[in-house]
Amino acid sequence: MRTRIARVIREERGSASLEFLTVGLLMLVPLIYVVVALGQIQHQALGAEAAARHVARAISLSTDAASARSSASDVLSAVMREYDLDASTTALSISCVPASGSCPTAGATVRVSVATRVSLPLSPPVLGLDQIATVPVEASAVQRVSRFWSGG
Repeated sequence: MRTRIARVIREERGSASLEFLTVGLLMLVPLIYVVVALGQIQHQALGAEAAARHVARAISLSTDAASARSSASDVLSAVMREYDLDASTTALSISCVPASGSCPTAGATVRVSVATRVSLPLSPPVLGLDQIATVPVEASAVQRVSRFWSGG
């Protein structure tokens, strides 16, 4: 009996390190993937938020409607470059409250929404999987136009 127990213990010797490495790798790879995916989603969310905030501010500080459109376009381009936002998946929406014929108007509130989609890492471009494996991200910002705004 004693020799049998000793033989079983000898056969199990060294297995703990192998089991630890195997289980460690099986747990570590998905954990790293989740961290990388969440990092990409957070990066794009910050980009969408920055784009909405800066475009709303640029519109509210412009001197007239033409310069508002121009500065909104310039600011959006700069933020998209800075945060690597894809132009094909990014949508910009601008609205004013109260709604009037032109946006912006004196005393109005400008609402800017930016929507984009984040592709998950390592999603293959086979059978459209890269289009399916995306996460939608949307951000909006509100900025008040001065009641003394003189644009037309």
